Amino acid sequence: MERIVLAYSGGLDTSVAIPWLAEKYGAQIIAVTMDLGQGKELEEVRDRALAAGAVRAHVLDLREEFAREYVLPALKADALYEDRYPMATALSRPLIARKLVEIAEIEQTSAVAHGCTGKGNDQVRLDVTVRALNPHLKVIAPARIWGMTRADEIEYARARGVPVPATVETPYSTDTNLWGRSIECGALEDPWQEPPENIYAETKSAAECPDHPAYIELGFSRGVPTVINGVPMPLLDLIASLGMIAGAHGVGRIDMVENRLVGIKSREIYEAPAAVVLHAAHKELQKLVTTRDLDRLARFLSVQYADLVYNGLWVTPAREALDAFMEKVQERVTGTVRLRLFKGDSRIIGRQSPFALYDHGLATYDAGDTFDRSAAEGFIKIFGLPVELSARKAPNVDSRQSTVVSHGGVVR
Repeated sequence: MERIVLAYSGGLDTSVAIPWLAEKYGAQIIAVTMDLGQGKELEEVRDRALAAGAVRAHVLDLREEFAREYVLPALKADALYEDRYPMATALSRPLIARKLVEIAEIEQTSAVAHGCTGKGNDQVRLDVTVRALNPHLKVIAPARIWGMTRADEIEYARARGVPVPATVETPYSTDTNLWGRSIECGALEDPWQEPPENIYAETKSAAECPDHPAYIELGFSRGVPTVINGVPMPLLDLIASLGMIAGAHGVGRIDMVENRLVGIKSREIYEAPAAVVLHAAHKELQKLVTTRDLDRLARFLSVQYADLVYNGLWVTPAREALDAFMEKVQERVTGTVRLRLFKGDSRIIGRQSPFALYDHGLATYDAGDTFDRSAAEGFIKIFGLPVELSARKAPNVDSRQSTVVSHGGVVR
């Protein structure tokens, strides 16, 4: 009998996929649930997979690997898709695909499956990565095939006794990991409507936030966040602690209209308190220690990096080359950034580094000024020479022949 390895999240689509795959392909379904920091008991998800008809259900703890091998490189690259989205979901997909391939090889199956729909980005990310790692594996996406609405799926599950976490009344689709949370569907599909407060789980509203700000000092070593307020922490603990602090002060909500890879615009809601703060701090520190030309080159390449990740091109030479460039830049990204968090606002109020290119003697207008003003006039003369020459050689507007209209035509 054919066996299919299914990436199982425990959500509506993958819960329905277990009986659907078994019925359509006459196959045994092996569920693989991956702990990426969802913050819930995954043994319960494993039990749900078995109850839905899976013959085996694996649970893999990938939090450390996800943080170190996927989240951290994107942070070093300052990779925010369309300047806002930290790509919590997008970064997790190449890791999920890699583990699907590994389990398929262990289980000696010829097919893997996932719960992505036919109009989202994740189908591209998973399909492309699986085929890059093992082109002989068949990739099945039931939600891309079956044509059921979410209401149809819920009824399909109920008819087969499959427990699912969604209802017609609360049809939100969510994806959560240690780097952030996405919320889609339902009332959120109208980009004019304010998101209802009950969709948020990791950030407080301004009304619920403390009436006093929180001050955070984030320490980095070669681009890696290592310290909060003087306390060294492993990366996983630091992300979790910072997320709790920032979320309690309402920081990390993102509401954007996003350009999906498949060619449509989509209204997306994200919660990413730790990611929002860390990206802002890292970007500021890197700017402090790099020259203008290098900083601008890094900014340009950060857009390319974000596009590669978003578009599912993680397993590519281009991404590996960009990682090498970003790693070189990180040699100087050591220091501390101070932030003020208050009722949804995150503001940088201080930065310092042993490699800072900010020189007080050059910058100050007070005593201790070391800037050589005598060099300014010559610098301006040379810098402005092309402008001066261009202006001197410009056509004389006043001497141009005028154009007049006379009776029957144009006379020059």
